[in-house]
Amino acid sequence: MKRSMYCGKVPESSIGQEITVCGWVHSRRDHGGVIFIDLRDREGILQIVFQPENVSVFKTAENLRSEYVLCVKGNVRKRPEGTLNSNMYTGSIELVVVEVEVLNTSAMLPFEISDYTETSEELRLKYRYLDLRRTNFQRNFIIRHKLANEIRTFLNEEGFLDIETPFLTKSTPEGARDFLVPSRMHHGNFFALPQSPQIFKQILMIAGFDKYYQLARCFRDEDLRADRQLEFTQIDLEMSFVEEEDVINLTERMLARLCKSVLNMEIKAPFKTMTYKDAMLRYGSDKPDTRFDMEIKDFSQELKNCGFSVFASAIEKGGVVRGLCIPEGAKFSRSEIDALTKFVGEYGAKGLAWMKIVGSSAESNIVKYFKDEEIKTITSKLDAKDGDLIAFLADEEKIVTQGLGALRLKSGKELGLIDKNKFNFLWIVDFPLMEWSKEEQRWQALHHPFTAPKNPDAINKENAGSQKAKAYDIILNGVELGGGSIRIHKSDIQKKIFDILDISDDSAKDKFGFLLDALTYGAPPHGGIALGFDRICALFAGEDSIREVIAFPKTQKTLDPLSNAPSQVSDKQLQELGIKVVSVR
Repeated sequence: MKRSMYCGKVPESSIGQEITVCGWVHSRRDHGGVIFIDLRDREGILQIVFQPENVSVFKTAENLRSEYVLCVKGNVRKRPEGTLNSNMYTGSIELVVVEVEVLNTSAMLPFEISDYTETSEELRLKYRYLDLRRTNFQRNFIIRHKLANEIRTFLNEEGFLDIETPFLTKSTPEGARDFLVPSRMHHGNFFALPQSPQIFKQILMIAGFDKYYQLARCFRDEDLRADRQLEFTQIDLEMSFVEEEDVINLTERMLARLCKSVLNMEIKAPFKTMTYKDAMLRYGSDKPDTRFDMEIKDFSQELKNCGFSVFASAIEKGGVVRGLCIPEGAKFSRSEIDALTKFVGEYGAKGLAWMKIVGSSAESNIVKYFKDEEIKTITSKLDAKDGDLIAFLADEEKIVTQGLGALRLKSGKELGLIDKNKFNFLWIVDFPLMEWSKEEQRWQALHHPFTAPKNPDAINKENAGSQKAKAYDIILNGVELGGGSIRIHKSDIQKKIFDILDISDDSAKDKFGFLLDALTYGAPPHGGIALGFDRICALFAGEDSIREVIAFPKTQKTLDPLSNAPSQVSDKQLQELGIKVVSVR
């Protein structure tokens, strides 16, 4: 190779040495006859000095422009006093050029290669090869590489085997929409790209590979948002002869190791654990952000006989009344409170009741409907202080839970209550096994139909809604990193679950036949977890969107501006597949 070291990794101990570096011109400055170039590669920036005494290289420097590719040989020296840059690894040194070779020039850039340039996402993705040259992106993908390497090292040390599972498999439309791949050899038949390796990793357990893992590519045809992509990567692992605690313990040790090795952050295990019921009651979410307080409190029992008809009526109809205390919210104007009312309305709430705490009293147009003891109960339970705002919702439980959960997060962010330097891991456990679908008028699995119930002998259609699952989700700072469960390993239990879910024997055999058959051949108890690798990378890199840690992501309209995918294909290709495109209105 031409270079002897990376630009961003030249140590101060190299002073006095002749080295060769290669990279891109990040910036050029002409200071009174001496030309400075910041040369950039994936590891960072090195200041290059062109002196007029070296006529040939100085002449070359006069014609250099942004993103020209250079190979530079020179001598490392200490920067003059007053010019040091403590924010850079190479901020105390510079390279005085002896020889320079222009390896390539660059056309006019569509946008500046800078971490501070605001450019539309579509333009950035169209020229993704330029976008990825930014130093923050180079850092992001170095972090991603380190995480992947450390995960593999950890799981290898734990005795896991890295085994690939198929990309072309059978469509099982129970979750998100499948991506379908037409078969050229079998017209009218389709493969599906895997939404996860769920069935195959269970098959591997039955096959005797008692510890499996994979950084698995997964595919889901769904609408996109900040934490979703059509194709993504998950840390997929499965173990035999384990219970929930075993999977949880291994996951904690892996995540703590990633924090230490990649971020040099000490994370204490075991992590905190919270039941699903508590999470929904206290935080209005099954993925609560516990970096700040502001817990939701239930007042359904205390206020069921209160004089405020909105509350009393909601409770009488089987709903709930809950509230939260927004610190220093008493300063909100009426228009700001109206905006909060409109916000919770997006979650189905019909209105937002409120009280401002002024001194030791509560003030609002609803206070007159409450007894003094009821006001004291409310303020005491919420630990409300002078200057705070108490916000209430009264409705069916789902609406109240979602509305106050969203209001809590919104308030925490806008009031600056969240410590962004914290890493708060949390396990959510004791999930319901099933939930009732009003649309389909049947029970649906909350996670997936292979999740083991905690009490398999007692479950039936009548009590399905009260049954708990052997399932667990791992949360970091209000983001679900992943989840898993102990699986059903006996065919009679699996059949009982399918019956409750109204999945007929014929339908079950058609969708999952090979797994059901495998369960009859001595399947061991097993369980595992799948963690969103892209989400972990984004959180470790301090990014809000996983698109910033995926090299070539799709836009929110599911397009790839770089390659112009998706695109039309030729009639010949369609004919080979036995497919005719028709317009759909």
